[in-house]
Amino acid sequence: MLALSQAVDAKDHYTNGHSLRVAEYSREIAKRAGKSQKECEDIFCMGLLHDVGKIGVHEDILNKQGKLTEEEFKAIKTHPVVGYEILQTITEIPGLSTGARCHHERWDGRGYPDGLMGIEIPEEARIICIADCYDAMTSKRSYSNPKSQSEVRAEIERCKGSQFDPDLADVMIAIIDDDESFTMREGNTF
Repeated sequence: MLALSQAVDAKDHYTNGHSLRVAEYSREIAKRAGKSQKECEDIFCMGLLHDVGKIGVHEDILNKQGKLTEEEFKAIKTHPVVGYEILQTITEIPGLSTGARCHHERWDGRGYPDGLMGIEIPEEARIICIADCYDAMTSKRSYSNPKSQSEVRAEIERCKGSQFDPDLADVMIAIIDDDESFTMREGNTF
């Protein structure tokens, strides 16, 4: 699984190590949310492969400098369904494909691809969503520079109950507060 996630990260020059960091953050969120060791390891695997559908998105779009056109954004938005289709044949980890499909759903129902809302969104996908967003905010991207820890914390607080499950947002905020030396970011190991 690690090799597949590294292949996806290699395709997108701005996400080197992204999948592994998302997996690690997802596991920590799950652990602090009271999940069993097995559930935490399954969520780690889901985090590793959450973006596998980007294999189906052209590299020029993934690595574009600046804002995407509407058509390019439509292409990006296909990756959760493509990932779902790739992973649904793997039965050893139930929910693996669902984590890929639903990690861009939003608590308020304004996400994609299915417009799920609140607890309709599988919990593992809600966990991966917040871990994915945290990593995006703390990493260099084609469209942004890394934010400071205080900026990221404020953004998660602001999006609690709209983009993020409020309970999981509180868990992520506690993790951020415990990371006094800001080691949870691109270039560091968690």
